[in-house]
Amino acid sequence: MVIIFYEDRNFQGRSYECMSDCSDMSSYLSRCNSCRVENGCFMVYDRPNYMGNQYFLRRGEYSDYMSFGMSDSIRSCRLIPQHRGSYRIRIYERENFQGPNHELMDDCDNIMDRYSLSDCQSCNVIDGHWLMYEQPHYRGRMVYLRPGEYRSMRDIGYSGMRLSSARRIMDSC
Repeated sequence: MVIIFYEDRNFQGRSYECMSDCSDMSSYLSRCNSCRVENGCFMVYDRPNYMGNQYFLRRGEYSDYMSFGMSDSIRSCRLIPQHRGSYRIRIYERENFQGPNHELMDDCDNIMDRYSLSDCQSCNVIDGHWLMYEQPHYRGRMVYLRPGEYRSMRDIGYSGMRLSSARRIMDSC
């Protein structure tokens, strides 16, 4: 799993090769405006410490950070490990695992319609790695969820964001 970051657009300027999580790219590059994913899958963030807007990148070339929707340069990245096995996530309408809840084992393009939930404010990722999106049909801002408990989406920087669809990150990276 390798991603190469470049200071300038179109793979120009100084570069930094990364094979794991990096919480702050500023110690390697003054800015990051393009990248190339050699293999694997990564989440990139426009703020240090895996905060801010995040974007899912799979193998390919990304010549300009704006080409995939970022408003600022890449500041941190997280390697998404390959997962083999089942996928399970339990979503809850309210924070702290309260209110109506449902377990997903497959992609869901519209959580609100399928499960009649008014919102998704907490979740427990039991198996696999997931992307949740603010709009139905996997559109809008996204959040990467790895196995663990998420008592409040505010805790991971998503205050006021309604999570409306969920997709498994499959081994096809």
